[in-house]
Amino acid sequence: MNGKISHIVITALAVCLLSFSSAGHAQAIDEKPTALAMTGDALFARPLLLATTVVGSVVYVVSLPFSLLGGNAAEAGETLVLGPAKATFVRCLGCTRVGRKQETVEQYSDN
Repeated sequence: MNGKISHIVITALAVCLLSFSSAGHAQAIDEKPTALAMTGDALFARPLLLATTVVGSVVYVVSLPFSLLGGNAAEAGETLVLGPAKATFVRCLGCTRVGRKQETVEQYSDN
């Protein structure tokens, strides 16, 4: 029974992570975080958000029969799994808003 539950949790987590493969559709962020913000984010925020994502995935899988009966499985998945996962993986280091940092490309002309 525990092996089956762990397979379900791993599968649910893999499906959630695959949904982030199209990160190009994410909102562009224009923030300039400080070194202190980046350090705090890397050492404290990201590990906590990752743990929240894993725990949320487990809670989602356990509560899935009830949320399916209640008709709010998508909302539960967004709140328990996708929200924390986006904050963990689709956010620039030190930024406060979810989204990818907009890359700046300088164009040089030969004139």
